[in-house]
Amino acid sequence: MNSTLFNIVIADDEPPARNRLRELLTEIPDVKLLGEARNGNEALELTQQLKPHVLLLDIRMPNMDGIEAAGHAQKLAQPPAIIFTTAFDGYAIKAFELNAVDYLLKPIRQERLAAAIHKARVLLPAQVEALRPLQHTRTHFSVSNHGRILLIPVNDVIYLRAELKYVTLRTRMQEYLIEESLSSLEQELGHLFLRLHRNCLVAQSSIIGYEKRETDGESGWHAILKDIPETIAVSRRQYHLLRKLSAA
Repeated sequence: MNSTLFNIVIADDEPPARNRLRELLTEIPDVKLLGEARNGNEALELTQQLKPHVLLLDIRMPNMDGIEAAGHAQKLAQPPAIIFTTAFDGYAIKAFELNAVDYLLKPIRQERLAAAIHKARVLLPAQVEALRPLQHTRTHFSVSNHGRILLIPVNDVIYLRAELKYVTLRTRMQEYLIEESLSSLEQELGHLFLRLHRNCLVAQSSIIGYEKRETDGESGWHAILKDIPETIAVSRRQYHLLRKLSAA
């Protein structure tokens, strides 16, 4: 491959928008379009496979939007520069707070696209700073696994348990480790997860009941979980949750 080419991946759920970007890119010298995605999930898959220099990323897309996809992309070993392309100007401040290279409003003009790509080209890799997380509710967790990023749907997670520097993320089939704090996860996802213990958040949708058990000579309540044999102890501080449930 010609090393002077600047490689690009497009992500947009609307075919006319992808067609427009594809046509504009043909007019910009020394760029190569590696692939096109229809949503954030596909954009991340292509980014991992093809390792583009730039990701042209729409914001409002199904399954996973551009803001979340950008955050996951920046955890890759070779993160791309992000240029947002959108019809909505309400995300501009957030995008620049994230240090995105540029933010282009549709309909995109050729000279603006060329200028944004030039800006990304002249930045050294060390100067393209990683995106900082937005106050944005995610749909997936990103898990590092042998140099790749695995996407685990939030709806597949049964519990999140703090252990030393990591949080164990448990699904029906497997456990994963993520480097996030339980407090920040509770703040973001507290509408989906209950803190049953100081070190454990449990998905409300995975709790199928409670039972009293004796552990180390002490009796206490445990949450019974769907799809796995484990139970989660409910701390005495959280017994008020059981009273609320029984009163409902």
